[in-house]
Amino acid sequence: MRSDYAKFLLVPIAAVSLSACGINSVPTAEENAKAKWADVESSYQRRADLVPNLVATVKAAAASETQILTQVTEARSRATSINITTDDLSDPETFRKFEEGQNQLTQALGQLRTVVEAYPQLQSQQGFKDLNIELAGTENRINTARMRYNEAVQQYNTTIRTFPDIIGAKIIHGAKPMTPFRAAAGAEKAPQVKF
Repeated sequence: MRSDYAKFLLVPIAAVSLSACGINSVPTAEENAKAKWADVESSYQRRADLVPNLVATVKAAAASETQILTQVTEARSRATSINITTDDLSDPETFRKFEEGQNQLTQALGQLRTVVEAYPQLQSQQGFKDLNIELAGTENRINTARMRYNEAVQQYNTTIRTFPDIIGAKIIHGAKPMTPFRAAAGAEKAPQVKF
């Protein structure tokens, strides 16, 4: 009878011990980080879909701004030509190339916003107002998605490196740290508008 009682107590103790070893927390944290990356990609896709339509509308009203609008379109094309999957999040080189393309588009959009702010007569045109509002909103969405992704990556990377989750992370899951989003070198400098 005592051995049956001991076996009965051993099952919950074993379950608690295993759950504390990262069996569930590691994949949960990893999936959360991947979902947050999908949100970043969704924000980039929204921008990629939205910007050409807005640019086409504004181009018709702003022939003198064609050069900057063309740069935005070309940067968008380059940014969307590089695809990254959740498997690539642990590959720093692939991730760096993806970030470079997205940062080029961000810089081109920054130049466009700077032109609109520097020349008030352009703001009087409704197309530029709408474009400016949409670009700011889109960039805010992207920034928010990036921040949430970085928080999820930090949580995941911390989970796989701390005890007792490190046991399950290394032995069971073979977990590798994920790469957080980092701004490109020089991103802290405001873009300069040149004509």
